[in-house]
Amino acid sequence: MEANPYQELPASAFWKTGVAQENPYLIKGIYEKKFEISTNAKLATAGSCFAQHVSSHLRKNGFNVLDLEPPPPELPESLHQKFGFSIYSARYGNIYTVRQLLQLVQEVSGERSSQNYVWEKHGRFYDALRPAVEPEGLDSPEEVIEHRRYHVARVKEMFETLDVLFLTLGMTEMWMHKESGTVYPAAPDTMIGEFDSQVFEFVNARHAEILHDFKQFQAVLTILRGGRPFKILLTVSPVPLTASASGKHVLVSTAYSKSTLRSVAGQLSMEQEHIDYFPSYEIVTNPKLHSTAFSENLRSVREEAVDNVMSHFFAEHNHLEIPKSQKKRKDEDGRQKKTLHPQEVDPSRGLDVSCEEMILDSFAPLK
Repeated sequence: MEANPYQELPASAFWKTGVAQENPYLIKGIYEKKFEISTNAKLATAGSCFAQHVSSHLRKNGFNVLDLEPPPPELPESLHQKFGFSIYSARYGNIYTVRQLLQLVQEVSGERSSQNYVWEKHGRFYDALRPAVEPEGLDSPEEVIEHRRYHVARVKEMFETLDVLFLTLGMTEMWMHKESGTVYPAAPDTMIGEFDSQVFEFVNARHAEILHDFKQFQAVLTILRGGRPFKILLTVSPVPLTASASGKHVLVSTAYSKSTLRSVAGQLSMEQEHIDYFPSYEIVTNPKLHSTAFSENLRSVREEAVDNVMSHFFAEHNHLEIPKSQKKRKDEDGRQKKTLHPQEVDPSRGLDVSCEEMILDSFAPLK
């Protein structure tokens, strides 16, 4: 007789030994790389707010992260993030949805032109496709157009140059201009612009739509690169939605958004050899951590949690030592220390990121 199919499975296949009894800061077998990413490979980073952590850690650990739109020399380093510099591989700000990414590569390739993206507020003008990169606005619509023309040229160079795209999927919800189909990283009138329900509509993308958008993105990128191969490393942001316009409770909406994106990422990584999935979402939301990976708002991911996520990545890709923040959580004999409860963790240890979506907190009713 053949053995029970579960009898020969590793510890990582069982909840008891893979999660309940496992050290959440050193999870054996949770990530096994599909392909090598050398420190010489040209990495481009993009995605939702959590992707900013990924970019920072990759740079600090010696990876060759592209920056095709660097800050001007006269801009103090303390202002780089405020003006959208030194965050991603180009100054596109947060790309929350796959539709945004598709729209960007289509613009870069010349398949579409940007429409309805010059918005005004208090006499200042902004690029609605990246509203946070010029927090003080520009003097005229023409200046916005010229800035975007330069930006698109830099993104084109990035797409043509990269070896690996590290993309963090963030949301399914988006706001779209009805006439042109243009989607935005922030709803009209939350940061800039004016909202008109006759002009804009809410869209909550489904699995099939996201998968279609992503495959279209790949097709356009392949043509743009003249067929030269590239790799993609996908992850899903563990950061919950700040607010949802879906009509559902924000907890239900977050579960839908994250599970749908996780399903899309899983399907892509299973079907395509050049696409890998890295489980940052699973590491942060591991129930063994009892929510201590998040700050008191239960949204912002703590610095030590990001360290934990990236240590699992680096252990596979360049075998760096576990960061000190992880070592502190292990006894000398390697056994796991008790999980910290929220009141035992410094609530200020969240990383500073630029995230348009967080402005939605200001619209929440007072309790």
